[in-house]
Amino acid sequence: PGMIDVHVHFSEPGREHWEGFHTGSMMMAAGGCTTYFDMPLNGIPSTINQDALDQKASIGNEKSYVDFSLWGGLVPGNEQELEPLAESGVIGFKAFISTTGNKEFEAADDMTLLNGMKTIAKLNKVLALHSESAAITNWLKEEKEREGKVSADDYLESRPIIAEVEAVERAIYYAELTGCPLHFVHISSARAIEKIEQAKQRGMNITVETCPHYLLFNHGHLKELGTIAKCAPPLREEEEQQKLISLLIEDKFDMISSDHSPCTYDLKDPKVHNLFQAWGGISGGQFSLLSTIELAVKFDIPLEKVAKWTASSPAERFGLTDHKGKITEGADADLAIVSLDETYTVTEENYFAKNKQSLYINHTFPCRIIGTLNKGNVVFKDGEIVIENPVGSWVKPKA
Repeated sequence: PGMIDVHVHFSEPGREHWEGFHTGSMMMAAGGCTTYFDMPLNGIPSTINQDALDQKASIGNEKSYVDFSLWGGLVPGNEQELEPLAESGVIGFKAFISTTGNKEFEAADDMTLLNGMKTIAKLNKVLALHSESAAITNWLKEEKEREGKVSADDYLESRPIIAEVEAVERAIYYAELTGCPLHFVHISSARAIEKIEQAKQRGMNITVETCPHYLLFNHGHLKELGTIAKCAPPLREEEEQQKLISLLIEDKFDMISSDHSPCTYDLKDPKVHNLFQAWGGISGGQFSLLSTIELAVKFDIPLEKVAKWTASSPAERFGLTDHKGKITEGADADLAIVSLDETYTVTEENYFAKNKQSLYINHTFPCRIIGTLNKGNVVFKDGEIVIENPVGSWVKPKA
């Protein structure tokens, strides 16, 4: 089945020079993705009220080559907007337990989280969380910058695993109080997964994703490549990377998503910005299915697991099982045609994103996307978008 990527940032409207629905959806189609969930931040305005949602949906329906769903945001002061957003069909809500780096989308303080979780639980929606302790990471960042320590090692040390674990644990406590379903995004440490597993075993309504860059790359790549490999949470040491791969093999992650978070070159220019100043985000939405298949080939993981992590599990979690995430009669004909007999090396020329700087450039996958169908329409074939007009539309969850 075509991939359902639950975590992308397309930045339109307002910052479509970073990425927009046109180039972003072509990129997703080229990677075998047939439905993506666009996050509520990085565009202007953020998707935190009805007007912003309507504006984004209209642009997506006009420009997207494959189907999409839309996240709403939980930020201080918008609790009254949550119910209208839910009724209008957002896939869920997103909040940050860390500094966002985005002045249009404020991090949620504890009261915002508690009140928002209570409301989201009543609305029968899911809250997705970026979980890093703002107190810990801000304190360490300020200390490093004050001392003039801005190396790759310093950046990693400023966002330690304990910051992720503390935020995850706090969110779980709040969910126990409020009954709110949680989805933890881009988890990067075994200790955080341990906390999430314990909560699941207590019967809590929690899912968790990781991203291909935490599985294929590590802190050595940040040291080698600099700002292009900066993200938050950071790429971890190789030992932690191996733990994450083991957890994937043990099926401790519910899904894999890209967290495609691009920007223009100038925001990552190492001549202008040190690692603490540069934009933090990995551009790589085209490569999530390929990455997951690479891991499956390398570690002898059944391809059925790949389909689970990239399609059926996202559909089940977010209420899209009527039409998405499976190859069965009556479902949308959303398909990724993959060759396991060919390799595929990423270049700027075959990467469809608007801005081409990416950790994945020059990476060779042991597989290739031959074609992508969205609702039976051949959108991508043999390296090219082959459909004249976009066929994607806004997909809303089952009520």
